[in-house]
Amino acid sequence: MNIRGPLSARVTLAAGVFACCFAGASMAEDGKPPAPSAAKEFDMHAPYVRYHFTDTDMDFTFASMVLGAIGNGGAETGEAFYTVSQIKDGDAASWQEQWIRTAERVEARGRKSLAEGHVVSARQQLLRASNYYRFGLLAMMTDDPRLRPTAARSRNAMKEAGKLFDPPLQYVELPFEGTVLPGYFRKAAADGKPRKTLLMLGGGETFAEDLVFYIMPQAIARGYNFMTLDLPGQGLLPLEGKPFRPQMQHSIKKAVDFLAARKVVDKSKLAVFGISGGGGFAPQAAEHDPRIKAVVMSSCVVDAEPLFASMTPVVTATPEKIATFSSFHGNTAKLVAWRWGVPMDNVPGLVAANKGFTFDPTKVTVPALSLVGEGEYQNAETKRQQTVCLEKLANPNKKLVVSPLNEGASNHVIMENRALMSQVVFDWLDDAFKK
Repeated sequence: MNIRGPLSARVTLAAGVFACCFAGASMAEDGKPPAPSAAKEFDMHAPYVRYHFTDTDMDFTFASMVLGAIGNGGAETGEAFYTVSQIKDGDAASWQEQWIRTAERVEARGRKSLAEGHVVSARQQLLRASNYYRFGLLAMMTDDPRLRPTAARSRNAMKEAGKLFDPPLQYVELPFEGTVLPGYFRKAAADGKPRKTLLMLGGGETFAEDLVFYIMPQAIARGYNFMTLDLPGQGLLPLEGKPFRPQMQHSIKKAVDFLAARKVVDKSKLAVFGISGGGGFAPQAAEHDPRIKAVVMSSCVVDAEPLFASMTPVVTATPEKIATFSSFHGNTAKLVAWRWGVPMDNVPGLVAANKGFTFDPTKVTVPALSLVGEGEYQNAETKRQQTVCLEKLANPNKKLVVSPLNEGASNHVIMENRALMSQVVFDWLDDAFKK
């Protein structure tokens, strides 16, 4: 259903969705999360359907990261539900222990298949093992001795699985400020022909591996080359002194340089898609780099500072209040602060730390799409930023799509319905690149 409102561009409600997020919304008396209209405070980690846990942060993560990855080979239903059945609700250590155990079992199966020459089985098992190790990293504090080894196991499993694709999923390291930006690149086909290309960017809590499971299968199926990478602030780069910074376009340029040097990339059809905080990073890159020919945001972040200021769980997260949180929720809040270079005991400092995380929509001259879940769209500041974005974007080919709760597409960056998200994104991109 198309809805014409005050925006100069069409606003569409799709019929049938890491800025960062904090869960703190309480369940209603019937055990269900409040409906979007009943929410008393804006929380990007709010789940709008009850999936398994009463801890809303853990339930959001289970729905969006775990269950949402099933269709893209990042989880299996039986493995997922067995694992969460062993987890103590809201307990970070329990979550980590159980997902790492599951990862080890699945990795062992994958390595057995690989040793016996069963390529497809090995690839499928190693992919899931990579994602399960990644789940084990969630809410894991920076001084935890398991952090680096678990991240390495996740990445190594992905690298080994990547070699078993045809064409392969290539692991890459792009030199940047004395270190490297790790990432992945996969050709759409092995014929060497120039193809449309999607550069995928994450947000405040992502690792590059997350984005492989977020959208790579859908990109390849539609004939797009695929690339993603860790930017400053993402993955383990903060451990190397690389937190988020307002000028994210400089690191994104490294990825565009990489793509521009490849004959398989059609230079006239290079799109960048950013989710969560990437909804500001992607258009900022498009503003400064004319080689980017289309931009997708989920959703558009014109100015991160007032958006963070609208998140009550951020503004009120004093050490005393965090002490009342579950360990999963409390650790998550502290780690997001760490990724912005903010002391973990000063989570409200995230608001000031996001000053300058902006872009100028009037200088983004390429076609642009913003996609936001219905639940998240209830926040007045999120809605205001979509209005500003759509009214000021320079190219007339611009669109806002709000994806609906009744199709399970209401959460932050719409991870829980990746098929719907990809349908909207690639149908729009295909049409944009025809013009």
